[in-house]
Amino acid sequence: MKTNISHSILPKKNRFVFFLLALCFMGWGLANNITDPLVKVFKNVFGELSTFQASLIQFTFYFGYFCMAIPGALISKRYSFKIGVLVGLGLYIAGCFLLYPATLAQNFLYFCLSFYILACGLGILETNANPFVLLLGPKETATERLNLAQSFNPVGSILGVFMCQILIMAQLPTNTQGDLAIPAHEIKETLGVIIYPYLIVGSVLILVWVLIAITKMPDLKRATTALNMKQTVGQLLRKSNYRFAVLAQFFYVGAQISVWTYTNFYLPEQIGASQELTLQYHTVALICFGIFRWIFTSLMHKIAASKLLLVVAIVAILLSLNVILIGGMVGAISLIAISACMSLMFPTIFGMGCEGLNEEETKVGASGLIMAILGGAVLTPLQGSLIDFKNVSFSYVVPLICFLVIALYAAYHKKLLKKNVL
Repeated sequence: MKTNISHSILPKKNRFVFFLLALCFMGWGLANNITDPLVKVFKNVFGELSTFQASLIQFTFYFGYFCMAIPGALISKRYSFKIGVLVGLGLYIAGCFLLYPATLAQNFLYFCLSFYILACGLGILETNANPFVLLLGPKETATERLNLAQSFNPVGSILGVFMCQILIMAQLPTNTQGDLAIPAHEIKETLGVIIYPYLIVGSVLILVWVLIAITKMPDLKRATTALNMKQTVGQLLRKSNYRFAVLAQFFYVGAQISVWTYTNFYLPEQIGASQELTLQYHTVALICFGIFRWIFTSLMHKIAASKLLLVVAIVAILLSLNVILIGGMVGAISLIAISACMSLMFPTIFGMGCEGLNEEETKVGASGLIMAILGGAVLTPLQGSLIDFKNVSFSYVVPLICFLVIALYAAYHKKLLKKNVL
């Protein structure tokens, strides 16, 4: 029975291709989670920055996704998903290595630019890899297949956190309370520590790029070279399920990046955690994220995706209320538990949003769902400004609202399924 299920999700002939794409999913999970703790690090390195200003590192990172999603779709339409993946990986690698001259310049804006280029690569990569996985097997199991691929994302996330903890945070100077304390004369050395993991990642990704380049991929491009972008976008905008999915994805990514970025602010305030202990809590959160993504992927054999998403979003809302209103250890545990809920959301919203789309609409529609990653660029600084304005507990009203929107989308999709209009 297990063999049949596996075969229905992923045909044997496409398994090596799936494995190579899974490495890409790991790659952007790794990049995202090395970056998350850096808001606080950059605030210490460049002491004149406010929390809002330091969070602009996240703005430039996720704004890159937004800018490159449509070009990523154009590449897949004009050429192929494989070319799109290679272009995306190439820019990712370039962004990693551009951090070196940014370190020599000791300029925060140069770091923002390097992360922007890196994220442009990730935007093209995700725009091509996600729909590629959807089309690697039967249409009926597309959402399950994407959840399976996305299950490799938290593996990269956990690896990213360990790299951040061992190669960055453990190497930075701290005061007697265990908090970051970076002297002005050590700024160059500190920046060198920050970029070291990215140089390692960039070097490994060169090998992945070569493997993908020499591997024959299934030809899923059956469209003509005529783009018809305007016509396809018009068709997509007339589909209410797709429109709502893009909105839900915007709020989901905003929630995920905000929750993880400001864990580094919340735990020290609420339970007096040192920087080292905070990273340990964050690692536990990512482990929960990874474990529950596998659990939810398994549950999708028995429970409809929209129903599962609705339940999980409601639980995330309740946990967010604990973070805001109760705080202390209850708030800290609730904050960690939110990651378990979030593990289901991105691939499920992506898959649900692509339901009812033909192949051409899926290629272009994927770009809209990746552009929605702009939520990380917009909502993360917004939460940072709320921390500057009031406090970190209150700032978690931002993820609370995000989870409410996701719950509304899940309920709407469930209603469409009941009417049999997807």
